[in-house]
Amino acid sequence: ITDFCLIPMGLAEPSVAEYIAECQRVLEKTGLNGYGTNLEGPWTEVTQAIQACHAAVHAKGAPRIATDVRIGTRIDREIVPGTGNDGKVKRVEVILAGDTGAQS
Repeated sequence: ITDFCLIPMGLAEPSVAEYIAECQRVLEKTGLNGYGTNLEGPWTEVTQAIQACHAAVHAKGAPRIATDVRIGTRIDREIVPGTGNDGKVKRVEVILAGDTGAQS
């Protein structure tokens, strides 16, 4: 699972919404699963998607881009692509559901 933050820089206008929308268009074409800018998939496909976002945002006119990337991997068990984030969210929801029952 990869979390990344892409920040277009050096633009004439203060809004970066059009540039972020262009990156989102690229991500939608990859078929990778995720929430926001969390991507879940094979390492090479995720890094290629981030690289494609950079190319698309530069092509749209952004002269500079700063991107922070945080990557998590695990080898202790197999996770079917597309189920990692869902499983984490469901696990937390189960824990929180238990909290509400204990507080009643």
